[in-house]
Amino acid sequence: MAEERRGSWFGFGFCGFGQALGSGRGRQVHSPEPLQTPGEGADVCRVSASWSYTAFVTRGGRLELSGSAGCAAGGCRDAWASEALLVVLRAGPGRGAGTELQAWAPGSALSGEPLWAHTVGPEAEGEDAPGGEPQAGALPLLPGGRAYVSPRPPFYSPLAPELRARRLELGAEHALLLDEAGQVFSWGQGRHGQLGHGTLEAELEPRPLEALQGVPMAEVAAGGWHSVCVSETGDIYIWGWNDSGQLALPSRSLAEVGKAAAGEASGLKEDGCDVRTAEGESGGLAPFIAIQPFPALLDLPPGTDAVKASCGSRHTAVVTRTGELYTWGWGKYGQLGHKDTSSLDRPRRVEYFVDKRLQSFLFSTDPSNQKVIWPGRKKTIYLFERMNL
Repeated sequence: MAEERRGSWFGFGFCGFGQALGSGRGRQVHSPEPLQTPGEGADVCRVSASWSYTAFVTRGGRLELSGSAGCAAGGCRDAWASEALLVVLRAGPGRGAGTELQAWAPGSALSGEPLWAHTVGPEAEGEDAPGGEPQAGALPLLPGGRAYVSPRPPFYSPLAPELRARRLELGAEHALLLDEAGQVFSWGQGRHGQLGHGTLEAELEPRPLEALQGVPMAEVAAGGWHSVCVSETGDIYIWGWNDSGQLALPSRSLAEVGKAAAGEASGLKEDGCDVRTAEGESGGLAPFIAIQPFPALLDLPPGTDAVKASCGSRHTAVVTRTGELYTWGWGKYGQLGHKDTSSLDRPRRVEYFVDKRLQSFLFSTDPSNQKVIWPGRKKTIYLFERMNL
């Protein structure tokens, strides 16, 4: 068995609640800084970033919160932070109680009784990966890949028996699922095109993306109202809402920074995308795309293959096969890591890690353990290691 690789965590973006992004309370971090993880020498294996607080889980099973909520607890295998709930996968009460899924109010300090709890059956346990992490399923997907948890009722939702998930991602109003065969499914609200079925209609049950049939996917990621997936060959497909350039397509809001909107027209192209026009710098009509309801192939610089993607509310991040990090979309709080608060409608490499000779890496186990990127709504957290040169 190969020796398990370790790295250092970095964070950037909004930290107005002291969410351990490397700086003091009330600051925005515009460029990556080493993350102030709880406890000296803590071996953090999972990080989940909500808007106002961050959850850390160590390989020893210790959970620590930083920001507007704070607590410490033991016996934890995984944690998933949201403003509504803190969901924890931990050992149940009593000897031989097995693993229990618990939901807590973020400010509860995990004292008293959880808001609700669900025992994870033995069939969902599976074998653990090196370091004690579950081999299949990372919250909100449960171990075993047959159920998931949501911050809104019903909190625990089983998947159809024929669906065996490798990964599940929740957006603000939609869900994405990647099954064992590399097929992508989506369901939920679709009014921003985030489901990828070519319409703005909602889907009540998981529906496969016909546009991606026959193209095995390795990764999926859900933003607030946009979606991304990465194929096994390193291609990026992206769709949904583009108000802040998070699809890396021309964005009206970015084109009109400092200008008044004029000469706007609208139309629906044959492929279903909502293409509009606004006055360009030369006075002519410059096209922009507000909604892309079908998966669109995104090009990074020539020779660059993606291996990992993740999304914040309105920004997107991709790690390449060579360990470089590209970000784009909403950047008001510095969450893109480019030393400013600009938003971008095209991928841009984060130069900090190139200058420091750092590269992102993926764990060598299945995708459920590849938590190297975790953008929150206004911040981004990454795991990097120093390159051997």
